[in-house]
Amino acid sequence: MAIYLGGETAATTARQLDDLTPRQIVEELDKYVVGQNAAKRAVAVALRNRIRRQKLPPEIAEDVLPKNILMIGSTGVGKTEIARRLARLANSPFIKIEASKFTEVGYVGRDVESMIRELADVAVDMAKQAAFENVLPRAEQNVEEKLLDLLLPPSSLSYQTQYDVDDADKTDSSQSRTREKLREQLRNGELDDRLIDIDTQDRSNATIDFVGGQGMEEMGVNLRDMFGNLFPAKTVRRKMKIAEAKTVLLRDEQEALIDMEQITRQALERTQSAGIIFLDEVDKIAGRESRGSPDVSREGVQRDLLPIVEGTNVNTKYGMVSTEHILFIAAGAFHVSKPTDLIPELQGRFPIRVELEALTTDDLKRILTQPKNSLIKQYQALLSTEGIELEFTTDAVDLLAEMTAEMNRSTENIGARRLHTLLEKLLEDISFEGGELKQKHQRIDGTYVSDRLSDLIKDQDLRQYIL
Repeated sequence: MAIYLGGETAATTARQLDDLTPRQIVEELDKYVVGQNAAKRAVAVALRNRIRRQKLPPEIAEDVLPKNILMIGSTGVGKTEIARRLARLANSPFIKIEASKFTEVGYVGRDVESMIRELADVAVDMAKQAAFENVLPRAEQNVEEKLLDLLLPPSSLSYQTQYDVDDADKTDSSQSRTREKLREQLRNGELDDRLIDIDTQDRSNATIDFVGGQGMEEMGVNLRDMFGNLFPAKTVRRKMKIAEAKTVLLRDEQEALIDMEQITRQALERTQSAGIIFLDEVDKIAGRESRGSPDVSREGVQRDLLPIVEGTNVNTKYGMVSTEHILFIAAGAFHVSKPTDLIPELQGRFPIRVELEALTTDDLKRILTQPKNSLIKQYQALLSTEGIELEFTTDAVDLLAEMTAEMNRSTENIGARRLHTLLEKLLEDISFEGGELKQKHQRIDGTYVSDRLSDLIKDQDLRQYIL
């Protein structure tokens, strides 16, 4: 599952990443992730070492390899969120992928090299979006001129005698005034509903998707790239409103102004030097054939992963990508298996091991209220769109955290994800009625929480005795 990471870095762009110390990196992570200081310190040092490496001479920097991290902890304690926020902070190409999706060479399943190809795709998308932002002012200016040409075509060029010069000057002056008046109306949005005919490129792509085959999954083969001018880009004339035409023409102009080859080179370099891969559920592939496991694919997957983590060259549709300096963050619950069940070679490639702590009641309280994107703040923002003011009292937050902790102890421990279930059930009636509520101020206190969720707790207790 590739995740594009954009935005959300506005608060940190003021301070250059080069100036962020590990302590400051941890402070940034604290805004979104509660607790887990050991894991935050580990990833902060790993990120800072990348910055340090970039300042080294090339002959030394080549030999400084990233220290990969293995996170050990049950689900819902913040493993994925720490890696995701770290990548946002560094503005690095990042993907999260489950190790259980891979199978050994020769079996039906995904090739381990596919994660490098996905990482390269993410890096190219990020570089392309950055290039689009850089050329945006010039592209908007070009779009404005194109629209004005469509609204007021320039006067036809014809042969003029010296007696027609004065008349031509008067015509040009009048047309210039009209054009400037249209420009003002265009900028003010007064012409947005006017229909015009525009010529735009047909974006339909002729591709072939290979299903199966080692190294060919999910790699569409672009026939236009293979055969060049055999499939030239078609120009299609469409009738649309000016408001819609602005978006279409702006995309065409941005693509015309950027150098895709240069963007690809920069993206591949960024992938190799700053890419981060979060390899989740690594405990699902832990196992040795010598222990009598019937699933021979487990150790095979580990051996396939080994050269990728050690450092090798992977062929992508953009070119070769070296994995030597890509940071791998592996994670797993390790309830059934242990980290020592991994093959020794793979264990050695994850020298930094961090054990994440189970969430306490106090942690759950802070998760509800402290982070910038806390669940309570999300629900308050959602319901505010319909004029509803949602207020949570302290005793309501305390009771929610206690109920969550109790349910995690009595049933499967799914960490902070249990809060989603309880809050959704708690606010079900308010969310359903929405703007129809007459009382716009909704106060959620301990009594309200107890009335709404007590049955849910009883049901959980009863389910333990039902087969």
